[in-house]
Amino acid sequence: MPVWMGGIFLKDEGGYEIVLKSLVHYKKRLQTIHASPELKEAAAMFAPVLQSQAQKRIPMIDETKERVEQMLQDSLPAQSLEQDLDILEKALECRKADIEKAQDTGKEYFMQLLGDLQEAVRDLEPIKNALVKIKQYSD
Repeated sequence: MPVWMGGIFLKDEGGYEIVLKSLVHYKKRLQTIHASPELKEAAAMFAPVLQSQAQKRIPMIDETKERVEQMLQDSLPAQSLEQDLDILEKALECRKADIEKAQDTGKEYFMQLLGDLQEAVRDLEPIKNALVKIKQYSD
């Protein structure tokens, strides 16, 4: 039976730090999607759909964050977070993309979303590592 290496990464290798930071960022991003430059550039008919989808996703982020925190308190096995793989990946990818957009465009929206850009840029390597680790399985 394959073992999900992401659970070991989250619990024993400190991966929870970048994951929790990314979940908080992802939620903030979805809560402010109405101000996003991409949404403003999208066709008007897509904006309500995207905003609706964002609102549906926020409770899922909260639940995932809560499960990560329960895992850290040993009240939930790390392997149980495997069910949250989609949310974990999306959160990490969202933070990574927003850091890159802030660097490339300098748009105020991304700068405010991230806060200290220099600190955020330091997250790129841990995010890359986390994305690899949470997708990993071993026999």
